Amino acid sequence: MSADASAPTPARLAGLDSWYAEGWKGLRVAVLGLGSTGFSVADTLVELGSEVSVYAPDGPADTVELLDVIGARFERTPLDAVPEALVAQAPDVVVVSPGLPPHNPTVQWATTNSTVWGDIELAWRVRDKVVRGPVAAPWVTITGTNGKTTTTQLTTAMFEAAGLRAVSCGNIGVPVLDVVRDPDGFDVLVVELSSHQLHYMADAGDGAVVPLASACLNIADDHLEWHGSAEAYRAAKAKVYERTVMACVYNTTDEVTRGMVEQADVVDGCRAVGFTPGVPAPGDVGVVEDVLCDRAFTEDRRSSALELATLADLEVAGLASPHMTMNVLAAAALARAATVQPAAIQQAVRGFRADHHRTELVASADGVTWVDDSKATNPHAATASLASFDTVVWIVGGLFKGVDIDGLVARFGPGVRGVVVIGTDRQPVLEAFARHAPSVPVLQVEASDTDQVMPEAVRHAASVARPGDTVLLAPAAASFDQFDSYSDRGRRFAAAVHEHLGGNGDGGPSGERH
Repeated sequence: MSADASAPTPARLAGLDSWYAEGWKGLRVAVLGLGSTGFSVADTLVELGSEVSVYAPDGPADTVELLDVIGARFERTPLDAVPEALVAQAPDVVVVSPGLPPHNPTVQWATTNSTVWGDIELAWRVRDKVVRGPVAAPWVTITGTNGKTTTTQLTTAMFEAAGLRAVSCGNIGVPVLDVVRDPDGFDVLVVELSSHQLHYMADAGDGAVVPLASACLNIADDHLEWHGSAEAYRAAKAKVYERTVMACVYNTTDEVTRGMVEQADVVDGCRAVGFTPGVPAPGDVGVVEDVLCDRAFTEDRRSSALELATLADLEVAGLASPHMTMNVLAAAALARAATVQPAAIQQAVRGFRADHHRTELVASADGVTWVDDSKATNPHAATASLASFDTVVWIVGGLFKGVDIDGLVARFGPGVRGVVVIGTDRQPVLEAFARHAPSVPVLQVEASDTDQVMPEAVRHAASVARPGDTVLLAPAAASFDQFDSYSDRGRRFAAAVHEHLGGNGDGGPSGERH
């Protein structure tokens, strides 16, 4: 039963477990940050009748104007010190956008003086706004250092092939709050979760997500400057498995994910399902010869398996690389946990095409292949990319976000044809190559103008590439030192390649030029 609006805050918040709870009306809420997530939070809460103030150092002019239109207050203020207006507001709840780290002074003030939520907790509390069946749509949750977006899209495609109205949302770019307010509703939500969102997710109570199935695809150090330590980063990722109902899907080649599942507090009857690049054990999914097999969701899993797709299906879809195959297996396990049939999984795989900038073929000319994996924004992602090709001219560099590049260079550096270093944070790359691969040609991009970075990088790469080589943009770093985003970086790389080749190269499978 919902608490009355005049009830004390703890009791009032405890009753906010539905869109239709009365306690939302008049609730004082502060929203920290004004990206797409922050606006979706403000828009939702205003619709619920709350009194909303948004605090951010800046925001797009049209978004700020919209806040005024919908009836939310905007305070243009830095957040590296506690705003006086926030203290004066004395909010009942502070909703923190995922970009703000826990050590931010305003976040720390909110943690001490109010109740802190993330957008995911708010979305879970109001998920019943539109219900297509007997209950609100179940959630399938996905995280991992790399592969989250592709796996989320694959899982959604599998649900859609089964005839369900499904949607990819969360960290993939569509705020979950926008989805739960869709007037037509959905049968299932496939929610990509970043470590930042997981950090701010509730550990217990009405706001704690209860996923139908969940997965952590892999773990490698990332975002350490945000979390403060590798241990804190892994603890955030592990929250994806908590309270899972049907299946916790984990990577059998990653002992960290196995340990997360073993430690998770799940609903009785929930199963651990591993995905593996080899022959699956009973209870897992994997590959037998050239067939992707399910030995988890079949009655006779000890002596038989169900065919989900073939490697030929993956080849057609551009999913045949080892790390993409693992993404397909993880998605299939999540879909099977929700009773999606094998035929629908195969149909989805055959029709799937990965997003741009994920080991995407840009062009081939004179025996040299040019590949854009700008999405490889950390060493773990670059590892998967570098392992997919034989001889590489490697374009690497950017912002390393506190992550060590040394191990990646030690593993792959001695085997590359040459390396082209971009970005402002290049010293770690240069020092690592000096230590581990001193004989490999190292070419630095000296251009500081963003428009000239990729043309120079492409010229350097072409000067050392030989027939049979792959020129691979796998930066292992964030892009924001020189580019607007990883996609901006990838588009500029592809454009520079096509300009360099003068239209003589064959394009990728889509035939699209960027």
